[in-house]
Amino acid sequence: MTLRQGMLAFYYNLRIKYKIIVLLALMMSVIGVATFVVMHYAFRAYDKEIYKQSASALNSASLGIEKELRNMEKISFQIATDSYIQGYLSEIKAGGSDYSNYLTAVNLRSRLLTFTSNEKYILSFHVMDVFAKQYGNGYKMITLSKDRTDQVIYASNKTFGGVKFVSPDHGDNALIAGREIRRVDGLELDHLGNMAVRIDIDRLYSDLVTSTDSKKANFAIMEKGGNLVYPLDHPNAINLASIRLPGQQGFKIVTISGKKYFITYFSSSTLDWVYVNMISYEDIFHRTEKAKNTVIIVYILLFLLILTAALGFSRSITGPIERLNQKMKRIQLGHFEFVEEQEERMLSKDEAGQLQRNFRMMVGRIDELINENYVKQLTIKDTEFKALQAQINPHFLYNTLESINWSAKIAGHKQISIMVESLGYLLRSTISHKQPMVTLEDEMRLVGHYVAIQHIRFEERLVFENRVPDRLLGFQVPKLSLQPLVENAINHALEQMIEPCIISITAEECEGGITISVEDNGPGMAPDVIEQLRNGLITPRGTGIGLRNIEDRIKMLFGEAYGIRVESVPLAYTRLTLYLPIEMGERA
Repeated sequence: MTLRQGMLAFYYNLRIKYKIIVLLALMMSVIGVATFVVMHYAFRAYDKEIYKQSASALNSASLGIEKELRNMEKISFQIATDSYIQGYLSEIKAGGSDYSNYLTAVNLRSRLLTFTSNEKYILSFHVMDVFAKQYGNGYKMITLSKDRTDQVIYASNKTFGGVKFVSPDHGDNALIAGREIRRVDGLELDHLGNMAVRIDIDRLYSDLVTSTDSKKANFAIMEKGGNLVYPLDHPNAINLASIRLPGQQGFKIVTISGKKYFITYFSSSTLDWVYVNMISYEDIFHRTEKAKNTVIIVYILLFLLILTAALGFSRSITGPIERLNQKMKRIQLGHFEFVEEQEERMLSKDEAGQLQRNFRMMVGRIDELINENYVKQLTIKDTEFKALQAQINPHFLYNTLESINWSAKIAGHKQISIMVESLGYLLRSTISHKQPMVTLEDEMRLVGHYVAIQHIRFEERLVFENRVPDRLLGFQVPKLSLQPLVENAINHALEQMIEPCIISITAEECEGGITISVEDNGPGMAPDVIEQLRNGLITPRGTGIGLRNIEDRIKMLFGEAYGIRVESVPLAYTRLTLYLPIEMGERA
């Protein structure tokens, strides 16, 4: 015997209460392992998604900032190469009277005004001539300090006409894009001065940096050499230059002064900058760690609690079953007398107690059920015999009509043959015990046989038109729902007319259902007659199926939203419309 077979044999031979405990323990263990695996996978996916979202937000913010800075670079180039500004600076460099220099300064400031109208991130423009004198304009205009001016001039002169970004300082929190202005006329490239574009970096940050929680995330821009560009101070007083950030972009978890931080970074492809986003590790992962530990503790407690409860639960179930097993052994030996024990006087109302009561009742009624079953078998046989006997009359009538039909065909009486054949079809369809739903094609075939009989009766006075599209013939409709409507048209229209009566059947798809209309060009009906027809106050002729009967069947099958609509205009027409749900049908 293999180990697996031995374990199965051991389990099968255990008592039920121990089987319940083993089964619950096994189920809890499997669920626990599956829960831990899923939880581990979910938390890893959650952590990975946080990394991706943080890196994506930083990437989006840095690209937005760089786009705006490149726009500032273009504007600074436009100003530096503007012919008017170059001319004004050339005049100042050439020297002149105080009055001419005053006019030149006014014109220079006016020219700068043309560049400030549509740029929301520009605070002001500044142009410095060869004598380091400032000329500026803008909606937040300030005078740059001498140190700030010297810093811009020194940094921009080193680029030989290129742009150089100067970081904010405590005196001016704006980022400055500096550029040397050189004469472009004749490509002489003489030094004419310098310019500075003051950029509102705070507004740029608030518009473009998309942090999920600005109170917990800290955004910074620093040069690759380690100097901080923005903000003025390191976030959380942590020197980012001391943190090694490998590669062009990525994330890193660092521990500084006993506190963990999650850092994502992205290096600019055009500027010598690194964009950094720093979030406290505890703020984003503390809940995850706490949730993991809580789940484990709660699961262990639940496991022990469930096993303890399962032991008491199994005893409450197996005790009555064991006593019942003893009684069944007595019944097996033929002892039908029921001996009530002390424990059974207070049976519980659960399934075990019900099983005890039902067993007691079963023992007392065995003989009665045997006799009752014997009587039922006799009744069933008698019912089947009567049902077979009842089929003789309809079949005899079908056979008789078929004989008359063939006799009429042999004798050449075509009308009698048609009438008998149609009557046989109508009779078979009316009394057959099929489903209450038939296809529209079968219902139209029934109407066709009925109309064939009426044609023989009324001849050319009856004109029947079938306008049902072939695509709708497969939909299901209630049985005997159209023939009574055609019969109603003959009774209330054709019989009242001398001229030919046109009866047409039309079917159309509509929103949420299908409409089938039976219309005649008869004298119409008065509103009170219509109401009597709907309420069943007028006794129908022919099949005896009235409008009330048809509408009740439709509502019973499909609900109150469906039924029959009656329209009639005196001396014009009468239209009876069935409204049925299209989704209840199936195409043939």
